[in-house]
Amino acid sequence: MDQDLLLIWAVGVGLFAVSALPMLRRLRSKERQTDRLEAEALKYGLHEPVSLHPVVDPEGCIGTSNCVSVCPEHVLGIRAGQAVAVTPARCVGHGLCERACPMDAIQLVFGTEKRGVDLPRVRENFETNVPGLYIVGELGGMGLVANAFEQGRQCVEGIRSENGRRSEGLLDLVVVGCGPAGLSTSLAALDAGLRFVTLEKEDLGGTVRHYPRKKVVMTRPVMVPGYGKLPVREIQKEELIGLWEDMASSRGLRVNTGETVTAVERVGDHHFRVRTARAVYEAGRVILAIGRRGVPRKLGVPGEDGAAHVAYSLREPEAFTDDRILVVGGGDSAVEAALALAEQPGNRVRVSYRGSAFSRIKPANQERAERALSDGANEVLWETSPTEVLPDRVRLDAGARGALEVPADQVFVFIGGEMPTAFLRASGVEIETHFGAP
Repeated sequence: MDQDLLLIWAVGVGLFAVSALPMLRRLRSKERQTDRLEAEALKYGLHEPVSLHPVVDPEGCIGTSNCVSVCPEHVLGIRAGQAVAVTPARCVGHGLCERACPMDAIQLVFGTEKRGVDLPRVRENFETNVPGLYIVGELGGMGLVANAFEQGRQCVEGIRSENGRRSEGLLDLVVVGCGPAGLSTSLAALDAGLRFVTLEKEDLGGTVRHYPRKKVVMTRPVMVPGYGKLPVREIQKEELIGLWEDMASSRGLRVNTGETVTAVERVGDHHFRVRTARAVYEAGRVILAIGRRGVPRKLGVPGEDGAAHVAYSLREPEAFTDDRILVVGGGDSAVEAALALAEQPGNRVRVSYRGSAFSRIKPANQERAERALSDGANEVLWETSPTEVLPDRVRLDAGARGALEVPADQVFVFIGGEMPTAFLRASGVEIETHFGAP
């Protein structure tokens, strides 16, 4: 009998080992991947999130690794049998990890305990604290083209489901902005049969048009209202804008381009007055899809304002040849602009960055920048800040090294943008600072 029990026990142990060993090997492989991701995060500054990112509840996590598998940005890893955020700065907010967790142990949050993020107060239906005034897209904290399209569609569907009565003499809706969120909102409004107008201060595509030529815009397949599925994951800026223009023309969507909204005033219940430099629009609801960075951040130094050779975007790098160029900034936009300008004949490109190394840029851009530096195509002036812009040069503060003067026929400034806080507050929208709490 004892021998039988011993045999049964031995067989059980063997079966457990046979089934457990592959699982342990997979777990160890995932932990090695986590180690590699963590090293990459530290190298490229991806360990400090700047916007939306996942927070894992260790008491709820059971280590299924579903969240790791579904995230195409490789934000999460496995350590000690539990999920951890190792490259949170890569998060683009699609929420696949949150939905894949069977224990609801993951939440997407804004900011960290040390770094707060200012965001307008927005409810789940995208309505702000001002009844009838909505915010979709990047301004609400969600990046990614696909997120913007989905939010625009959902917002209009929510408005449509309310079945509110129409007011005579008023538009049903004013859409402010026609980037991806505004375009989706407008197409959905067409489908819903709403009386609306779309206002865009520049041209269809919004700030995407300011990206450098041939910049790759990362997306994921998305359903476009009244157009069908857009089955792309990686697409260049020009092709994407071409698709957007085709969507608008094929549906007969009219966009009032070159019309900047100066004020949004709530006159009464379901009654807004939207002012532009050209006209005044009266509507029952307003959707803001204007992006988070309404105005490029300036250097704030003498000689900058009014200087014809200072720019805050780069559309056509081919227009600049045989120039001495200074690019200010250390993010993806600055690095991509510097690389594109260095490829043009005769250019001498320098980058002024206040840090000692590029931080929170895409690894592919980091690798390209390192190659350009080793080839001598670009020069980076680390730990420097502009103090004055002159007609043919820029003065820099180099800290303990003193002052520098850099020859510059063209100056490109990429140091972020200012959230349109004053405009939002004037419209009655409250701004909250988030510190990473679930």
